Amino acid sequence: SASTNTGYRSTATNTGDYSASTNTGYRSTASVSGNESFAIATGYQGKVKGALGCWIACAEWAEDDNGNWHPVGFKAVRVDGKKIKADTWYRLEKGKFIEVKEE
Repeated sequence: SASTNTGYRSTATNTGDYSASTNTGYRSTASVSGNESFAIATGYQGKVKGALGCWIACAEWAEDDNGNWHPVGFKAVRVDGKKIKADTWYRLEKGKFIEVKEE
């Protein structure tokens, strides 16, 4: 199954096995809890979370000298329960996943 969303602070969530949850909006979220699923956020300050064994992927953005925002990186990682905790929100900053608070 798939869940896709776009828009300011929007949320895409999926619970099915082998599913995908994607979001492209500013400060939006994507989360998955089904087995072997993907949570993907590509918007500025997007965040992702997944259950143990799922994959999370996120884009990183930076502002140029003219005040325009551009994607500068994208990374995916498997939720292993050690380096990347299950059911925990993450954002990509400086090429690394960092924990972020739930808002």
